[in-house]
Amino acid sequence: MTADDSQPDYPVLTAPAAGIPDVVTDERTLQRAADAIAAADGPVALDAERAAGYRYGGRAYLVQLRREGAGTFLIDPIALPDLTPLQDAIGDAEWVLHAATQDLPCLAEVGLHPHTLFDTELGSRLAGLPRVGLAAVVEHYLGITLAKEHSAVDWSTRPLPEPWLTYAALDVEVLVDVRDRLRADLQEQGKLDWALQDFAALTSFAGPPQRTDPWRRTSGMHRIKDKRAIAMVRELWLTRDAIAQETDTAPGRILPDATIVELANRAPRDVAALRHAADPLRGTARSRARIAERGLTRYADRWLDAIARVGSMRQEQLPPATVPSDAPPPQRAWSDRNPKAAARLGFVRDGLTVFAEQHQVPLENLLTPDTLRRVLWTPPEPFNDKTIRHQLASLGARPWQIDIVTPLLLEAAAVAPVTDE
Repeated sequence: MTADDSQPDYPVLTAPAAGIPDVVTDERTLQRAADAIAAADGPVALDAERAAGYRYGGRAYLVQLRREGAGTFLIDPIALPDLTPLQDAIGDAEWVLHAATQDLPCLAEVGLHPHTLFDTELGSRLAGLPRVGLAAVVEHYLGITLAKEHSAVDWSTRPLPEPWLTYAALDVEVLVDVRDRLRADLQEQGKLDWALQDFAALTSFAGPPQRTDPWRRTSGMHRIKDKRAIAMVRELWLTRDAIAQETDTAPGRILPDATIVELANRAPRDVAALRHAADPLRGTARSRARIAERGLTRYADRWLDAIARVGSMRQEQLPPATVPSDAPPPQRAWSDRNPKAAARLGFVRDGLTVFAEQHQVPLENLLTPDTLRRVLWTPPEPFNDKTIRHQLASLGARPWQIDIVTPLLLEAAAVAPVTDE
């Protein structure tokens, strides 16, 4: 089953069938909600709202649950930071989420951990839907649509406005219905086992891996080559992060990345020069320029202290321009550094592209590009079915992915032998 290319006008779901539930903010009401969920049957739809772009970190500011026979519950995890009564009530029932990796880390922070789950966003990718946002998936399977106008609001706001609560409740209103239709679709396409393996892997998802030197990902960093300027980016980034934690504010609302890079290049020594670092932003979005001007003024002493610290550093104290990585080199360098590995990579990618088109699955869902590059750049020895499968599994590939990719890797080795390198 694939999505129809036309875009009909779907009726809009504007309110929960049972009305907007009150937000649960005390332990007694939380226990009543848990008792109701425990007494009901079937999967449990869950969602969480964060304040990305407003607050520091990714904590949940609202948790939504719905179970047939129990109804919908909106929980305030700021007032109730321990939701283990809900964990006990759900037990080993299946969770249904949309884009689970976005919500699992913040749900774990409040004591909620899935035993099994069904991700309607990931499942929709495997089913071949061209659009996998929740509204699009609901349209495809149920013929109705959800209004999404409050998806990027500041959910740390208290009290939460009624339109926002309506939006939040609707996010779980029909999620189990979507799950039922999507599961049947995956079964019909012969992809249900693929999806279940991917879902099982998500139950242990704890968030993206912690990066070494996260300051190196400052936008615009490529413009900086001088090691002392690189050190200034590091000190300014760390200073901004400390301020963001102290004030519970998203770092980008303290100072934009572009201003950090500008400060590193200019190395201003006084407040007047410091403020000129906002000049390049004045021709861009007004909000970014205002943030830069406000941040430079409010925390001027701390930015100047960071710059001064770098100025007093000895050469050996400066960070290196680059850091070693265990990742394969960029693909563009393969042809020069290892032509046979480049040939194998091209062969396998071509084969996976054909498979993806035939089965209507995104190429990246067949195997992550990083995993494929690692196996081909540093192949196991000996290069055979057993060792390939072992290496793929050690890198996190699921059995269904290994079954698809391994034959292609063996064919590629026949085209460009590994042993002759």
